[in-house]
Amino acid sequence: MTSTEAAAIALHDCAALWSAGEVRAADVVTAACDALVAGLDTPGLRMLAACTRGEADYDIHDLLPPALAELGLTFHALGAGSGREAAVKALARRMLAGELTPREFAFRLHQRYGHGLPLTERLAVLDDEYDLLEYGDGAVEQVDAEVTAEARRIASHRAAPFGSADALG
Repeated sequence: MTSTEAAAIALHDCAALWSAGEVRAADVVTAACDALVAGLDTPGLRMLAACTRGEADYDIHDLLPPALAELGLTFHALGAGSGREAAVKALARRMLAGELTPREFAFRLHQRYGHGLPLTERLAVLDDEYDLLEYGDGAVEQVDAEVTAEARRIASHRAAPFGSADALG
């Protein structure tokens, strides 16, 4: 994977996390800046990266969709079902990159989606298993391994976020 492909995936992931309410608009602006530094360059990306942290909350709604479209990336509207799945995949990639522990990953998804999102159902069950470990003789390492395997399964649905929202599923 090239640095520009990695930057596109990171930007798409951050945008999906923003649309799901997981990160702030300023984080998306930072990801846009990182994408520029990595070699991606479009007019919309430059405009998004030029936002100040104070402007980001207001301007992202207008700037993010065209910036992603210019890069061939999918924009997920706030609260959209495809956005939830894209956010789960983004969190899975972050966990696999070491930004979240397996327990934090499972807990975060369980808290956000409960047992109601089919993509995260197994993780909700595994989060419950973490809670039960203190009452039994199970090993944290075993649950960590199962969460990691589930994160790999989720993250491998599609390697790159290009195309339509349906293609990401």
